[in-house]
Amino acid sequence: MDDKLRFKLLEEELRSYKKALSQAADTILDERVSNYPIFVAHKGEASLGIPIIKQEEVSGNWSINASSLEEFTAKKLIREDRLDDFKAVYKDPEEWLCLFVVDETGAHFIFLPRQDNASN
Repeated sequence: MDDKLRFKLLEEELRSYKKALSQAADTILDERVSNYPIFVAHKGEASLGIPIIKQEEVSGNWSINASSLEEFTAKKLIREDRLDDFKAVYKDPEEWLCLFVVDETGAHFIFLPRQDNASN
């Protein structure tokens, strides 16, 4: 499966999570926990972040943990010498949700728009 199709399927799967993720992102930003909220989407166990959605409690296939750039840096998932590169590609958290997706294909960052685009 190519990356574009995988992204579309993932975006569809996570659509029902957007409201909860947006509220969590707002809290992280408003409470000044971080300017860079990151959500860890996983189907197994994850020791990163704080669980906010548990797969067994929702109708979806994913569990989601709330994390931040600071935690990713502290746990050396993003090297300090790459912080500026990460910040350069990080999209406005008021409009986008940053997800670190861990699945059978590996782990990768994606950005989902908070609002569904009418043209989709």
